[in-house]
Amino acid sequence: MTSTLVDGRPTVTVASYPEYPLAQHAVDHLSDRGFPVNRVAIVGTGLRTVEKVTGRMTVARAALTGAATGAWIGLLIGLLLGIFAGGGWWWVIITATALGLVWGAAFGAVAHALTGGRRDFSSVSALQASSYAVEVAADRADEAMRVLDRARPH
Repeated sequence: MTSTLVDGRPTVTVASYPEYPLAQHAVDHLSDRGFPVNRVAIVGTGLRTVEKVTGRMTVARAALTGAATGAWIGLLIGLLLGIFAGGGWWWVIITATALGLVWGAAFGAVAHALTGGRRDFSSVSALQASSYAVEVAADRADEAMRVLDRARPH
């Protein structure tokens, strides 16, 4: 199978794997043997989006998430303002963090309540491929196949 790398050079598929770590291991093996891996690509085919539901989202959980985010933002602002505060810099940091926590919690709770229950769960999305091809510039494909063939148990 032939395709094209980003830089426009024709490539050849030298191996195909069902999981990304196996393709990554093959490229690592090529690299360990001195193969110029800047002429290699791992191409995922059969892409799909997988959304893993991590839990129920309630107003309380949205407020807690908002509070954590607000506290981090408050801490950052407090650190920046604390530079100029002189002797009371730690009060500036504590106050900014506390205000960020309170405002973040309020914003998180209100924002979730305004969704009207249309998305009462939290999730993490990821792209997955059904297979991963290791493609190599056509002029180096034979060399890559020899190196990978030596790595396979016979």
